[in-house]
Amino acid sequence: MESYLRCTYTIDCEEKFVKEQAQTLTSGQETEIGKAVTLFYFVRDQIKYNPYVPLYTLDDNKASATLRRGEGYCVQKAILMTALARASCIPARLGFADIRNYILPEKIAKAMKGSNLFIYHGYVALYLDEKWVKATPTFSIEMCEENSVIPVEFDGRNDAQFHRYNQEGKLHIEYVQDHGYYDDLPWEQMCEARTGHY
Repeated sequence: MESYLRCTYTIDCEEKFVKEQAQTLTSGQETEIGKAVTLFYFVRDQIKYNPYVPLYTLDDNKASATLRRGEGYCVQKAILMTALARASCIPARLGFADIRNYILPEKIAKAMKGSNLFIYHGYVALYLDEKWVKATPTFSIEMCEENSVIPVEFDGRNDAQFHRYNQEGKLHIEYVQDHGYYDDLPWEQMCEARTGHY
């Protein structure tokens, strides 16, 4: 478990700002599950989802940078949650999967050259109560309500992933390919997979 608790360049859980935020958020929580749930909802709802933020350098993807910006896209939000969990002594790792978004806004689809396939969508896996549990803190409750998306809820015991359909019953998210788990951001691997697609 040591590799899932350590500080890395992007998962900078020992950075003062990150540690202080983790301590503030989890103050009063007596269990790891309680801490994890609190961290999830902070990242989901207080860090705005923005697919247009800077994301092309390692510095853009650091947990501390996302925390200071107050916004990020899926990978950056996953990195931040991983860092906050590790700062709270909860083993955490990054998970990646290719997903299709069937109700993608036109502006984003245009930026992605007409594709609705997100290569290396990022999420988190936390080790809680002697098992790994997935958490997807990407879309805030506000964004979900505005776009008829079913929000992802997390109880620390069950996997929390995107729903297949939206609130209107339309096909929304399809998981296409899983890329497994990593103790750090697989930067070169992720960039290589995305090259030429967008």
